Amino acid sequence: MYMQIETRTGSLLHLKRSPGIRSWSLLVGILSIGLAAAYYSGDNLGWKFFYVTGCLFVAVQNLEDWEEALFDKTTGKVILKTFNLYKKILTASRACQEQVVVGLNDIQDVNVIEEKVRYFGKGYTVVLRFATGFSHPLTQSAVMGHRSDVEVIAKLITNFLELHQPESPKDLSQSSDTEASDVDDPQQ
Repeated sequence: MYMQIETRTGSLLHLKRSPGIRSWSLLVGILSIGLAAAYYSGDNLGWKFFYVTGCLFVAVQNLEDWEEALFDKTTGKVILKTFNLYKKILTASRACQEQVVVGLNDIQDVNVIEEKVRYFGKGYTVVLRFATGFSHPLTQSAVMGHRSDVEVIAKLITNFLELHQPESPKDLSQSSDTEASDVDDPQQ
C-alpha cells in the first residue's frame, strides 16, 4: 500500500505511510547475519558486540521512513512530515523530523511518476507540482507494485483539492458575456 487514509473529511485529508514488509524483512535479515556471526564466531565478547551493533546500524539505515501528509483547507496549508529512525538514533535528538509546509493554492497539479528502484526495478510515487515550477514528491521513496495503487492516492488528492474540475456552467456563461461585451464595445 502506498499511503493509508488516516482522516478524510471535507476540509481535512490526512495520509500516512510506514515502512513496508520489504523494509522490515531487510532489517530482520541483516540483523540475523550479525547475530549469527556473533553466535558462531570464536571471538571475544567485544567483537561479538561489534558484529551485532554493526549489522543493526546497517539494518536501521536501510529502513524506510515514516511519512505523513496533511492537507488542511481550514489553514490553507499542506504539511509533509518525514521521520527517520536512523537519524533519530544518530543524532539522539527530537529534531529528526523533517517538515515541508506549502500553501494549498500553490499546488497546480498532482502526478504519478515512475522511478527506478535500485536492485528491484520500477516504483511509483505521487508528485505535487506547484505554481512556482517547483515539484515535491509526496513520499521520499517509491512503492513497488501496481501503478494503480498510487494513482488512487493521486486521484484522491486531486479530488480533495478540486484540481482539474471543469468550470461550472454559471462561470462559462459569465466569461462568455464578458467576452461578448468586449467585442461589442471596441473603445474598451
